[in-house]
Amino acid sequence: MTPAASSAFVPGRPGRAVIALGANLGDRRTTLEHAVQRIDREIGEVLARSRWHETAALVLPADRGGRHPPFLNGAILVRTALEPDQLLDRLQAIERRLGRDRAAEQKRWQPRIVDLDLIALEERVVDAPRLKVPHPEMHERDFVLEPMLEVWADWRHPLLGRTVPDLLAALR
Repeated sequence: MTPAASSAFVPGRPGRAVIALGANLGDRRTTLEHAVQRIDREIGEVLARSRWHETAALVLPADRGGRHPPFLNGAILVRTALEPDQLLDRLQAIERRLGRDRAAEQKRWQPRIVDLDLIALEERVVDAPRLKVPHPEMHERDFVLEPMLEVWADWRHPLLGRTVPDLLAALR
């Protein structure tokens, strides 16, 4: 089997997904560790995990005067047979159980207790109203790419044709 064939996502058959995790409120590390445990139980086996990276919070231009606590970010590589919409539903259910209330969020990039994002699912491309995979801004975010480098460095972006190290180098 060729490397490309071995990484193809086949519905109903386990494939690899990268999930980015972040938190900048509360006990960030404990919340993220609980998220990893729940993902392992409810979504699929965690094959690899990055170390936790502390990064400055993104701030909307209108909020530049305000201060947001720094994020703790990481990434995990999971083996899952779930379809992308099922993965999204389960990630959001885990967020709710860990205390996130998306309905109460009024602005993009506001502080949050937990954020779980589906970044990549093999080389699959999803362009649906509620989910885009690969994550459409991943290649612009070092806080996604650096942890992803630790869990799946040779993943190739199906739209940009670049590996994680290539994307990170272009960002820098």
